Amino acid sequence: MPPDVLLALTVFAFVMAFTPGPNNILLTASGVNFGFTRTIPHLLGVDIGFVFLLAVFAGGLGLVFAAVPALQLALKIAGGAYMLWLAWKVASARPVESGGNTPGKPMTFLQAAAFQWVNPKAFVAALSGVAVYMRPGHEREDFAIVLVVFGLATALSTATWAGFGVGLRRFLRDPGHARVFNVVMGLLLVASIYPIVTE
Repeated sequence: MPPDVLLALTVFAFVMAFTPGPNNILLTASGVNFGFTRTIPHLLGVDIGFVFLLAVFAGGLGLVFAAVPALQLALKIAGGAYMLWLAWKVASARPVESGGNTPGKPMTFLQAAAFQWVNPKAFVAALSGVAVYMRPGHEREDFAIVLVVFGLATALSTATWAGFGVGLRRFLRDPGHARVFNVVMGLLLVASIYPIVTE
């Protein structure tokens, strides 16, 4: 891959990984409510789930989604509904410090990996990454590079956002403040559904 294309790919992957979106909102909320250690399965599910999604798209599924509008509509409906449910779960969560017990649980590895299939931002990143940065005639070599770059960007992003949530814990020890934070995070997750409706 030429250096200029590699640089463009790297910038794109890091921008997509680090900017706020459903994964980063959920990881921050999990870091606040459950701490870093209990959030590790969630962040690993995002890391591995997204790279798997990217690999499947590079293998040809991306062309199917681009060619069949009904699949895109089904994704929008399923993704929007699931994200509304997650937003409610985040908004109603109580941090461990508020009573010693949290009614909810952190997202599991499999839940986080499966979430990538209904996450619109993950779909846009995967489709764009494959369409723009895998050059015709160089698919094999570009495939490995795209996976490594996106995998690194995603891993650094998930750890950073979960860590950011953990850093906020000491400022949210007051149960009232923690509840406000969770409601705001739930509303941000709802706001992230907007691109699904408008595309």
